[in-house]
Amino acid sequence: IISLREKRYSSMKALKFTLSGNTAFFKVSSVNSNCYFTYGNIHKPALLGIFGAILGYSGYMNQTSSYPEYYDKLKDLQISIIPNRRNFKKKIQVFNNSVGYASKQEGGNLIVKEQWLEDPSWTVYVMISNEESEKLADHMIHRRCAYIPYLGKNDHPADIHDISYVEISENKELGCMINSLSPYDGINFDMSEATFKYEEFLPIRLDSELNQHELQKFILTDAIAEDAKMAVYKAEDKNIVFC
Repeated sequence: IISLREKRYSSMKALKFTLSGNTAFFKVSSVNSNCYFTYGNIHKPALLGIFGAILGYSGYMNQTSSYPEYYDKLKDLQISIIPNRRNFKKKIQVFNNSVGYASKQEGGNLIVKEQWLEDPSWTVYVMISNEESEKLADHMIHRRCAYIPYLGKNDHPADIHDISYVEISENKELGCMINSLSPYDGINFDMSEATFKYEEFLPIRLDSELNQHELQKFILTDAIAEDAKMAVYKAEDKNIVFC
């Protein structure tokens, strides 16, 4: 017996949009001396922060439970990320932080060095599978936003455009390229004729006790996927996986 809730989401639909900006900074928390480094791509926890800003959910400042409100409400969203270029350029930026508490040096001035992504752009898919994903899609389709979204920090405003609904269907016959970032252990690739491969450990979720990022290894390649331990979906002319 299929419940009414299951029937409601049986059509396999996703929200699709392009996310871009002039610069972006997704801090690698394990390195914090001399220079701050960025991950090479946006990751799921950062996207959930953007979605929380759009929906008006509170963050760490008003946290009353194990997770910030935005993460608690949105952590079950299924998201797929396609980088619109194989590699984004990175550049070290040097600037002054002159607020009084920034540095113990005389004058309270702190020289900050950060590595920024230049001209990043991603195509993002969010599976419409629950009430929160429906609410997010409605806000984005109708261009409603409670707070200004940014790419990692408020120095990097986010541009969200080309928003639409798309039909998706499970691709049970592989032998194709996977266009999205994929969990490294979720897809088996034939690398014999690959021309490029990007691998990186990216944040995938928050630890409930420490509110720190848990990392997972991801891969992006033009190699052919031989078999998969997770569902692969067809979205228009792209093959994607959701995490």
